[in-house]
Amino acid sequence: MTSVETTPAPSLYERIGGEEGVRRFTRRFYAVMDSAPEAAACRAIHPESLDDSEQKLFEFLSGWLGGPQLFVEKRGAPMLRARHLHAPIGEDEMKGWILCFRWALVDTVADPELRAAILPQIEMLAQHMRNRG
Repeated sequence: MTSVETTPAPSLYERIGGEEGVRRFTRRFYAVMDSAPEAAACRAIHPESLDDSEQKLFEFLSGWLGGPQLFVEKRGAPMLRARHLHAPIGEDEMKGWILCFRWALVDTVADPELRAAILPQIEMLAQHMRNRG
């Protein structure tokens, strides 16, 4: 029997461009949130400055995509739903958040297969975060 070495498939984190790719995505995500009328309900439940929110999303996505577990190292287990219970997240907020995510993916991730691998999981996460109506 011969031994065949296989190289593991790159993680989503590597495919999105590592730290630089995730940072580019999160910057675009919050730029969309700050400017798109369709995301107004979602924007309204965020603080005036989006800097801290952007950093937290960057840290979370880094680990979620298979890269460094920055969020866990700095803040502990994500427990996202519990961390967001203070914010009223209904249909409009959820749809706005998904819109920002889709728009940022299209603007920063050229690979349609990568976008297709990420988006359904994110949509399920957004549904899970809904805590109103």
